[in-house]
Amino acid sequence: MHHSSHPNDVPPPRRRRPIGRRVALGALAAAAALVATSCGGGGDTLVVYSGRHYNIEAAFEQYTEETGVELEFLTGNDAELREKLAVEGDETPADVYITVDAGNLAAAAEQGLFQPLESDVLQSAIPAELSDSEGRWYGLTLRARTIVYNPDLLAADEVPTTYEELAEPEWDGRLCMRNASNVYQQSLVASLIAHHGEDEALRIVRGWADNAEIFSNDVLILEAINDGLCEVGVTNHYYLGRELDENPEFNVALAWANQDDRGVHVNISGGGVTAAADKPDEAQAFLEWLATDGQEVLVAGNHEYPANPDVPADPLIATEFGTLDDFVRDPLEATVFGALNPDAIRLMDEAGYG
Repeated sequence: MHHSSHPNDVPPPRRRRPIGRRVALGALAAAAALVATSCGGGGDTLVVYSGRHYNIEAAFEQYTEETGVELEFLTGNDAELREKLAVEGDETPADVYITVDAGNLAAAAEQGLFQPLESDVLQSAIPAELSDSEGRWYGLTLRARTIVYNPDLLAADEVPTTYEELAEPEWDGRLCMRNASNVYQQSLVASLIAHHGEDEALRIVRGWADNAEIFSNDVLILEAINDGLCEVGVTNHYYLGRELDENPEFNVALAWANQDDRGVHVNISGGGVTAAADKPDEAQAFLEWLATDGQEVLVAGNHEYPANPDVPADPLIATEFGTLDDFVRDPLEATVFGALNPDAIRLMDEAGYG
Protein backbone atom coordinates (compact mmCIF):
# COMPACT_ATOMS: atom_id res chain seq x y z
CA MET A 1 0.00 0.00 0.00
CA HIS A 2 1.37 3.42 -0.95
CA HIS A 3 0.86 6.65 0.94
CA SER A 4 0.69 10.24 -0.27
CA SER A 5 0.88 13.07 2.22
CA HIS A 6 -0.84 16.42 1.89
CA PRO A 7 -2.23 19.00 4.29
CA ASN A 8 -5.79 18.51 5.42
CA ASP A 9 -8.57 19.85 3.21
CA VAL A 10 -7.98 23.46 2.25
CA PRO A 11 -10.77 25.41 0.55
CA PRO A 12 -9.96 26.85 -2.86
CA PRO A 13 -8.78 30.46 -2.88
CA ARG A 14 -11.60 32.97 -3.03
CA ARG A 15 -12.36 36.57 -2.26
CA ARG A 16 -13.52 37.11 1.32
CA ARG A 17 -16.08 39.69 2.28
CA PRO A 18 -16.10 40.91 5.89
CA ILE A 19 -19.21 40.15 7.94
CA GLY A 20 -18.93 41.68 11.35
CA ARG A 21 -15.71 40.24 12.73
CA ARG A 22 -14.26 36.93 11.68
CA VAL A 23 -11.72 34.91 13.63
CA ALA A 24 -9.80 31.89 12.30
CA LEU A 25 -8.98 29.13 14.76
CA GLY A 26 -5.36 28.00 14.87
CA ALA A 27 -3.89 26.60 18.05
CA LEU A 28 -6.52 26.11 20.72
CA ALA A 29 -4.86 28.37 23.29
CA ALA A 30 -4.45 31.17 20.76
CA ALA A 31 -8.06 30.81 19.66
CA ALA A 32 -9.26 31.13 23.23
CA ALA A 33 -7.47 34.48 23.49
CA LEU A 34 -8.74 35.64 20.10
CA VAL A 35 -12.35 34.81 20.79
CA ALA A 36 -12.26 36.71 24.07
CA THR A 37 -11.22 39.91 22.31
CA SER A 38 -12.87 39.53 18.90
CA CYS A 39 -16.09 37.57 19.49
CA GLY A 40 -17.52 39.23 22.55
CA GLY A 41 -21.05 39.41 21.17
CA GLY A 42 -23.57 41.70 22.77
CA GLY A 43 -26.61 43.50 21.41
CA ASP A 44 -28.14 41.85 18.36
CA THR A 45 -25.09 39.68 17.72
CA LEU A 46 -24.94 35.89 17.55
CA VAL A 47 -21.67 34.01 17.95
CA VAL A 48 -21.20 30.94 15.76
CA TYR A 49 -18.46 28.30 16.01
CA SER A 50 -18.20 26.55 12.65
CA GLY A 51 -16.25 23.51 11.51
CA ARG A 52 -17.86 24.03 8.10
CA HIS A 53 -15.58 26.36 6.17
CA TYR A 54 -16.99 26.59 2.65
CA ASN A 55 -19.17 29.53 1.68
CA ILE A 56 -20.48 30.25 5.16
CA GLU A 57 -19.65 33.95 4.71
CA ALA A 58 -22.24 34.37 1.95
CA ALA A 59 -24.98 32.72 4.01
CA PHE A 60 -24.11 34.69 7.14
CA GLU A 61 -24.03 37.95 5.20
CA GLN A 62 -27.45 37.28 3.70
CA TYR A 63 -28.91 36.50 7.14
CA THR A 64 -27.59 39.81 8.50
CA GLU A 65 -29.02 41.68 5.51
CA GLU A 66 -32.43 40.06 5.97
CA THR A 67 -32.71 40.26 9.76
CA GLY A 68 -30.28 42.90 11.00
CA VAL A 69 -28.72 40.32 13.33
CA GLU A 70 -24.93 40.46 13.22
CA LEU A 71 -22.94 37.24 13.23
CA GLU A 72 -19.48 36.78 14.65
CA PHE A 73 -17.95 33.47 13.78
CA LEU A 74 -14.98 31.34 14.58
CA THR A 75 -13.93 28.65 12.09
CA GLY A 76 -11.56 25.80 12.75
CA ASN A 77 -10.94 22.11 13.21
CA ASP A 78 -14.02 20.26 14.45
CA ALA A 79 -12.28 18.42 17.28
CA GLU A 80 -10.61 21.62 18.50
CA LEU A 81 -13.89 23.51 18.41
CA ARG A 82 -15.61 20.77 20.41
CA GLU A 83 -12.78 20.85 22.95
CA LYS A 84 -13.01 24.63 23.10
CA LEU A 85 -16.75 24.47 23.78
CA ALA A 86 -16.21 21.85 26.48
CA VAL A 87 -13.45 23.86 28.18
CA GLU A 88 -15.43 27.09 28.06
CA GLY A 89 -18.50 25.40 29.53
CA ASP A 90 -21.11 27.86 30.78
CA GLU A 91 -18.81 30.75 29.88
CA THR A 92 -18.70 30.04 26.15
CA PRO A 93 -19.64 32.98 23.93
CA ALA A 94 -20.92 30.57 21.27
CA ASP A 95 -24.66 30.44 20.61
CA VAL A 96 -24.51 28.07 17.63
CA TYR A 97 -22.18 25.22 16.70
CA ILE A 98 -22.08 24.09 13.06
CA THR A 99 -19.96 21.16 11.93
CA VAL A 100 -19.50 18.61 9.17
CA ASP A 101 -20.20 14.88 9.42
CA ALA A 102 -22.67 12.97 11.56
CA GLY A 103 -19.80 11.59 13.64
CA ASN A 104 -18.84 15.08 14.77
CA LEU A 105 -22.46 15.99 15.51
CA ALA A 106 -22.98 12.79 17.50
CA ALA A 107 -19.79 13.41 19.48
CA ALA A 108 -20.87 16.95 20.31
CA ALA A 109 -24.28 15.73 21.46
CA GLU A 110 -22.65 12.99 23.56
CA GLN A 111 -20.46 15.62 25.22
CA GLY A 112 -23.54 17.65 26.15
CA LEU A 113 -22.58 20.59 23.94
CA PHE A 114 -26.06 21.04 22.41
CA GLN A 115 -29.44 21.77 23.96
CA PRO A 116 -32.58 20.05 22.66
CA LEU A 117 -34.83 22.23 20.54
CA GLU A 118 -38.58 22.22 20.05
CA SER A 119 -39.02 23.63 16.58
CA ASP A 120 -41.87 22.91 14.23
CA VAL A 121 -39.93 24.72 11.50
CA LEU A 122 -36.86 22.47 11.79
CA GLN A 123 -38.91 19.30 12.18
CA SER A 124 -40.92 20.03 9.03
CA ALA A 125 -37.95 21.27 6.97
CA ILE A 126 -35.39 18.56 7.77
CA PRO A 127 -36.20 14.84 7.35
CA ALA A 128 -36.05 12.84 10.57
CA GLU A 129 -33.22 10.61 9.34
CA LEU A 130 -31.03 13.72 8.96
CA SER A 131 -31.52 14.98 12.51
CA ASP A 132 -31.02 13.94 16.11
CA SER A 133 -33.92 12.03 17.64
CA GLU A 134 -33.75 14.31 20.70
CA GLY A 135 -33.67 17.52 18.65
CA ARG A 136 -30.14 18.47 19.66
CA TRP A 137 -28.87 18.93 16.09
CA TYR A 138 -30.25 19.09 12.57
CA GLY A 139 -28.66 18.36 9.20
CA LEU A 140 -28.39 21.35 6.90
CA THR A 141 -26.62 20.05 3.78
CA LEU A 142 -26.01 16.64 2.21
CA ARG A 143 -22.80 15.22 0.78
CA ALA A 144 -22.82 11.88 -1.03
CA ARG A 145 -19.63 9.82 -0.79
CA THR A 146 -19.52 7.84 -3.98
CA ILE A 147 -17.46 6.23 -6.74
CA VAL A 148 -15.53 8.38 -9.22
CA TYR A 149 -13.50 7.17 -12.21
CA ASN A 150 -11.52 8.07 -15.32
CA PRO A 151 -13.80 7.49 -18.35
CA ASP A 152 -10.77 7.09 -20.64
CA LEU A 153 -9.57 4.12 -18.58
CA LEU A 154 -12.90 2.52 -17.68
CA ALA A 155 -15.97 2.13 -19.83
CA ALA A 156 -19.21 2.83 -18.02
CA ASP A 157 -20.06 -0.88 -17.80
CA GLU A 158 -16.62 -1.63 -16.30
CA VAL A 159 -16.99 0.76 -13.37
CA PRO A 160 -17.47 -0.96 -10.00
CA THR A 161 -20.99 -0.40 -8.77
CA THR A 162 -20.58 -0.91 -5.01
CA TYR A 163 -18.19 0.00 -2.21
CA GLU A 164 -17.85 -3.70 -1.52
CA GLU A 165 -16.65 -4.45 -5.06
CA LEU A 166 -13.67 -2.14 -4.54
CA ALA A 167 -12.28 -4.69 -2.08
CA GLU A 168 -12.01 -7.38 -4.76
CA PRO A 169 -8.49 -8.33 -5.96
CA GLU A 170 -9.11 -7.08 -9.50
CA TRP A 171 -8.85 -3.47 -8.23
CA ASP A 172 -5.39 -3.94 -6.72
CA GLY A 173 -3.24 -0.98 -7.77
CA ARG A 174 -6.12 0.70 -9.61
CA LEU A 175 -7.86 2.30 -6.61
CA CYS A 176 -7.39 5.61 -4.75
CA MET A 177 -8.94 6.10 -1.30
CA ARG A 178 -9.00 8.63 1.53
CA ASN A 179 -6.95 8.16 4.70
CA ALA A 180 -8.31 6.60 7.89
CA SER A 181 -8.08 9.80 9.93
CA ASN A 182 -10.64 11.50 7.69
CA VAL A 183 -14.09 11.65 9.25
CA TYR A 184 -15.88 11.22 5.90
CA GLN A 185 -14.12 7.91 5.36
CA GLN A 186 -14.80 6.90 8.94
CA SER A 187 -18.52 7.48 8.44
CA LEU A 188 -18.50 5.39 5.27
CA VAL A 189 -16.90 2.53 7.21
CA ALA A 190 -19.39 3.05 10.03
CA SER A 191 -22.18 2.56 7.49
CA LEU A 192 -20.58 -0.71 6.39
CA ILE A 193 -20.57 -1.88 10.01
CA ALA A 194 -24.24 -0.98 10.35
CA HIS A 195 -25.21 -2.87 7.18
CA HIS A 196 -22.86 -5.86 7.28
CA GLY A 197 -21.70 -6.33 10.86
CA GLU A 198 -18.10 -6.00 11.99
CA ASP A 199 -16.66 -9.19 10.50
CA GLU A 200 -17.77 -8.48 6.94
CA ALA A 201 -16.95 -4.78 7.25
CA LEU A 202 -13.45 -5.76 8.37
CA ARG A 203 -13.05 -7.98 5.31
CA ILE A 204 -14.10 -5.15 3.01
CA VAL A 205 -11.81 -2.57 4.59
CA ARG A 206 -8.89 -5.01 4.49
CA GLY A 207 -9.54 -5.36 0.77
CA TRP A 208 -9.45 -1.60 0.36
CA ALA A 209 -6.18 -1.47 2.28
CA ASP A 210 -4.68 -4.12 0.02
CA ASN A 211 -5.82 -2.44 -3.18
CA ALA A 212 -5.55 1.29 -2.64
CA GLU A 213 -3.12 4.12 -2.74
CA ILE A 214 -4.11 6.30 0.21
CA PHE A 215 -4.43 10.08 -0.02
CA SER A 216 -5.07 12.71 2.66
CA ASN A 217 -7.30 14.85 0.46
CA ASP A 218 -10.26 14.16 -1.82
CA VAL A 219 -8.97 16.72 -4.29
CA LEU A 220 -5.72 14.79 -4.65
CA ILE A 221 -7.71 11.64 -5.38
CA LEU A 222 -9.60 13.39 -8.15
CA GLU A 223 -6.42 14.85 -9.60
CA ALA A 224 -4.75 11.41 -9.56
CA ILE A 225 -7.73 9.92 -11.41
CA ASN A 226 -7.79 12.79 -13.89
CA ASP A 227 -4.07 12.21 -14.54
CA GLY A 228 -4.56 8.47 -15.01
CA LEU A 229 -2.61 7.47 -11.91
CA CYS A 230 -5.71 5.71 -10.58
CA GLU A 231 -8.68 4.36 -12.46
CA VAL A 232 -11.27 4.63 -9.72
CA GLY A 233 -11.75 6.12 -6.26
CA VAL A 234 -14.24 7.30 -3.66
CA THR A 235 -14.83 10.98 -2.84
CA ASN A 236 -17.57 13.34 -1.73
CA HIS A 237 -19.57 14.46 -4.77
CA TYR A 238 -19.05 18.19 -4.23
CA TYR A 239 -15.28 17.97 -4.65
CA LEU A 240 -15.88 16.81 -8.21
CA GLY A 241 -18.52 19.51 -8.58
CA ARG A 242 -15.92 22.14 -7.73
CA GLU A 243 -13.43 20.73 -10.22
CA LEU A 244 -16.02 20.69 -13.00
CA ASP A 245 -17.09 24.22 -12.10
CA GLU A 246 -13.50 25.40 -12.61
CA ASN A 247 -12.78 23.17 -15.60
CA PRO A 248 -15.67 21.52 -17.49
CA GLU A 249 -13.12 19.31 -19.30
CA PHE A 250 -11.87 17.75 -16.05
CA ASN A 251 -11.67 14.07 -16.95
CA VAL A 252 -13.41 12.40 -14.00
CA ALA A 253 -16.94 11.00 -13.98
CA LEU A 254 -19.21 10.04 -11.11
CA ALA A 255 -21.16 6.82 -10.51
CA TRP A 256 -23.70 6.57 -7.70
CA ALA A 257 -22.72 3.59 -5.55
CA ASN A 258 -24.92 0.66 -4.50
CA GLN A 259 -27.92 1.65 -6.60
CA ASP A 260 -29.18 -1.93 -6.84
CA ASP A 261 -29.35 -2.38 -3.09
CA ARG A 262 -29.26 0.08 -0.20
CA GLY A 263 -28.14 3.23 -2.07
CA VAL A 264 -25.21 5.60 -1.91
CA HIS A 265 -23.81 6.68 1.47
CA VAL A 266 -24.95 10.21 2.33
CA ASN A 267 -23.44 12.31 5.10
CA ILE A 268 -24.40 15.74 6.39
CA SER A 269 -23.23 19.02 7.74
CA GLY A 270 -25.45 20.36 10.47
CA GLY A 271 -25.72 22.35 13.62
CA GLY A 272 -27.43 23.05 16.89
CA VAL A 273 -27.82 25.60 19.65
CA THR A 274 -25.08 25.35 22.25
CA ALA A 275 -26.03 24.18 25.73
CA ALA A 276 -24.90 27.49 27.28
CA ALA A 277 -26.13 29.85 24.55
CA ASP A 278 -26.76 33.40 25.77
CA LYS A 279 -29.39 33.88 23.06
CA PRO A 280 -31.02 30.48 22.54
CA ASP A 281 -34.19 31.82 20.89
CA GLU A 282 -32.24 33.93 18.40
CA ALA A 283 -29.88 31.00 17.78
CA GLN A 284 -32.82 28.71 17.03
CA ALA A 285 -34.25 31.29 14.64
CA PHE A 286 -30.91 31.38 12.81
CA LEU A 287 -30.87 27.58 12.43
CA GLU A 288 -34.46 27.67 11.20
CA TRP A 289 -33.43 30.19 8.55
CA LEU A 290 -30.49 28.02 7.47
CA ALA A 291 -32.91 25.10 7.08
CA THR A 292 -35.41 27.08 4.98
CA ASP A 293 -34.78 30.45 3.30
CA GLY A 294 -30.99 30.12 3.68
CA GLN A 295 -30.65 26.68 2.10
CA GLU A 296 -29.89 27.80 -1.45
CA VAL A 297 -27.11 30.19 -0.52
CA LEU A 298 -25.68 27.69 1.96
CA VAL A 299 -25.24 24.95 -0.65
CA ALA A 300 -24.45 27.08 -3.69
CA GLY A 301 -20.79 27.81 -3.07
CA ASN A 302 -19.89 24.25 -2.13
CA HIS A 303 -22.15 22.25 -4.49
CA GLU A 304 -23.69 20.19 -1.70
CA TYR A 305 -27.30 19.03 -1.83
CA PRO A 306 -29.83 20.84 0.38
CA ALA A 307 -31.07 18.85 3.36
CA ASN A 308 -34.50 20.42 2.93
CA PRO A 309 -36.18 18.34 0.19
CA ASP A 310 -38.28 21.33 -0.93
CA VAL A 311 -35.17 23.27 -1.97
CA PRO A 312 -33.71 22.56 -5.44
CA ALA A 313 -30.12 21.47 -5.98
CA ASP A 314 -27.81 24.06 -7.45
CA PRO A 315 -27.83 24.09 -11.27
CA LEU A 316 -24.35 22.63 -11.82
CA ILE A 317 -24.98 19.66 -9.55
CA ALA A 318 -28.45 19.06 -10.94
CA THR A 319 -27.06 19.08 -14.48
CA GLU A 320 -23.91 17.04 -13.90
CA PHE A 321 -25.08 14.56 -11.26
CA GLY A 322 -28.86 14.84 -11.05
CA THR A 323 -31.28 15.88 -8.35
CA LEU A 324 -31.90 13.95 -5.14
CA ASP A 325 -34.79 12.22 -6.91
CA ASP A 326 -32.43 10.78 -9.53
CA PHE A 327 -30.53 8.30 -7.34
CA VAL A 328 -31.08 5.95 -4.42
CA ARG A 329 -29.73 7.13 -1.07
CA ASP A 330 -28.85 4.87 1.84
CA PRO A 331 -31.69 5.39 4.34
CA LEU A 332 -29.40 4.67 7.30
CA GLU A 333 -30.01 7.40 9.85
CA ALA A 334 -27.16 9.80 10.50
CA THR A 335 -27.46 9.18 14.23
CA VAL A 336 -26.71 5.48 13.65
CA PHE A 337 -23.51 5.77 11.66
CA GLY A 338 -22.50 8.81 13.71
CA ALA A 339 -22.62 6.74 16.88
CA LEU A 340 -20.56 3.98 15.23
CA ASN A 341 -17.64 6.34 14.54
CA PRO A 342 -15.41 4.95 17.35
CA ASP A 343 -16.02 1.40 16.10
CA ALA A 344 -15.11 2.46 12.56
CA ILE A 345 -11.81 3.99 13.71
CA ARG A 346 -10.93 0.83 15.62
CA LEU A 347 -11.87 -1.43 12.71
CA MET A 348 -9.81 0.56 10.20
CA ASP A 349 -6.80 0.26 12.47
CA GLU A 350 -7.33 -3.49 12.80
CA ALA A 351 -7.61 -3.77 9.00
CA GLY A 352 -4.30 -2.01 8.48
CA TYR A 353 -6.06 0.76 6.59
CA GLY A 354 -3.80 3.82 6.73
